[in-house]
Amino acid sequence: MKTPLKSRLTAGAAAASMLALSACAQEAEAGSSSESTISVDHAQGTTEIPSDPDTVYTFDLGVLDTLDALAVPVAGVPQASLPESLSRYGSEDVADIGTLQEPDFEAISAGNPDLIIISGRTADYYEEFSDIAPTIDLSVDAAEPMPSFEEVTTTLGTIFGKEDEVEEKLVALDSRIEDTRTAAVDAGTGLIVMTSGGEMTAYGAGSRFGLIHDVLGVATAADIAADGRHGESISFEFIAEKDPDHLFVIDRDVAVGEAGEAASAVLDNDLVNGTRAARNGNITMLDSTAWYLVGYGLNNVDAMVSAVQDATA
Repeated sequence: MKTPLKSRLTAGAAAASMLALSACAQEAEAGSSSESTISVDHAQGTTEIPSDPDTVYTFDLGVLDTLDALAVPVAGVPQASLPESLSRYGSEDVADIGTLQEPDFEAISAGNPDLIIISGRTADYYEEFSDIAPTIDLSVDAAEPMPSFEEVTTTLGTIFGKEDEVEEKLVALDSRIEDTRTAAVDAGTGLIVMTSGGEMTAYGAGSRFGLIHDVLGVATAADIAADGRHGESISFEFIAEKDPDHLFVIDRDVAVGEAGEAASAVLDNDLVNGTRAARNGNITMLDSTAWYLVGYGLNNVDAMVSAVQDATA
């Protein structure tokens, strides 16, 4: 059940307090100015970071999306993986620090960052990052993505002094989610399908794309056995048998820049075309980079919710 807005905001405030971001002044040598730090609890422990980090590197595109929404400057990103919505960070003014899976530690060290933000794809390199600069792992918990996303966003707002902006944006997002849930009541069932190399996998409630079912209230057309990052391998016969009212499609090849048959072509056959989703024009090609690469960022979640809202209206 959806958490009421008042309770959610109260929980968010508690999380911000708990994540502590508790300031602790560190006195410098006599005669010089004092430097303050804040203590941040994150997925891999607690880290002292500068209270006003200037040179920020991030390997999480959702975090980058949130910082972009909050007008927080970012000095280093994995430029090869940038989607169109964040393409402005692919400039000479922003350090290229590797890929989402393979950090360029030499470039990172040379940039002398004040703060490095990582998540799932680079979580295994936490110690190496920490040897260079204060590092926090702001991975979103796949089991509870929205509460975790709100907690991460609240943490970022506190670190960068953007608490009011974060609250305002989360309230607006909550309103859009409620509108979408209302529309979903009469929208029928939905099936989430990802294509990759001509193959198909399905995702259900509790999966990495479960936002559609768990948060936005679209009824599931099928019980999907596998969850997490890989989904369940399915056939065209499976889609025809489940006969969803809506098909939500993600093209992984497009998201990662690989050559392959387009998702629209993969699904263009008699079995899929005979479903209620196809007959009623309810096959929605989702923005693959937004859903597969960026995920939980302030602007991006709003865009993902809007896509489902438009499909179910």
